[in-house]
Amino acid sequence: MQNIIFQWQVEENYHHCLLRDFLRCEKEISRLALSQIKNAGQLLVNGESVTVRAVLKQGDKVTVVFPPEERGDGIQARKIPLHIVYEDDHLLVINKQANLPTIPSRYHPEYSLANAVMYHYDKWEIPTTFHAVNRLDRDTTGLLIVAKHRYAHDLFTKEQRAGKIKRVYVAIVHGHIEQKAGVINAAIGRKEDSIVEREVRLDGQEAITHYKVMQHLKEETVVQLSLETGRTHQIRVHMASMGHPLLGDDLYGGSMDKIKRQALHSWRLKFFHPILKEEMSFSVDPPKDMSTLL
Repeated sequence: MQNIIFQWQVEENYHHCLLRDFLRCEKEISRLALSQIKNAGQLLVNGESVTVRAVLKQGDKVTVVFPPEERGDGIQARKIPLHIVYEDDHLLVINKQANLPTIPSRYHPEYSLANAVMYHYDKWEIPTTFHAVNRLDRDTTGLLIVAKHRYAHDLFTKEQRAGKIKRVYVAIVHGHIEQKAGVINAAIGRKEDSIVEREVRLDGQEAITHYKVMQHLKEETVVQLSLETGRTHQIRVHMASMGHPLLGDDLYGGSMDKIKRQALHSWRLKFFHPILKEEMSFSVDPPKDMSTLL
């Protein structure tokens, strides 16, 4: 596979600084990544090979050649429908369909979003592997981010941990929620007798969900939700704990009479692109099985 190459020009504030400081502080290249670059990539200043101890001058041209991306045997390219909302050299924003896991599993070894993305990469000769920035449950639809190389993945992961990637979901839940808006702050952990199901429990991990009522239907409520934390099944568990499980979510008490999956859609996505240095926002409407109910 080919190498990912970045080039930058040194600004005045890094005049007389070490290359190591420029890469670690200005470009946020991790210590591990920098070690990998030294071992299997290249560091160049004005076209000349250097070490991280090179002293920079204003106007110098720094080139970083990242090691080739390595593909494991676990994710095979498969021709699966893929709805790409946005793409550049560094990321994909994807509108994921229902019944599609984000990554392969024992039960779906060759049917996942990762398999579809690898097919896309092979088709367009993109020399990289799968780097998920965030994931959605198999039957949750909507927007998510896939980084196209390890450097972008590192930068987006930092933004994710800092809460700078904003996602807004829309869900349809059983019953009428009378309070127009609120915050659910309830720790979530694995249910003792299940490897899949989660529950609200005192010894779980912190989980915080913000909700706002958008609309009351005849027997249901349409809710807008955003997360401060990203626990497995967080929205599904929190809404069920309020007595308002998601329609179609039979794992947590929802009825499948009107929809055959949990009625949950990743609706809006907003983030700062750490490489292009631009604010970006996207939105996609829920698919037909949800929009029909709305």
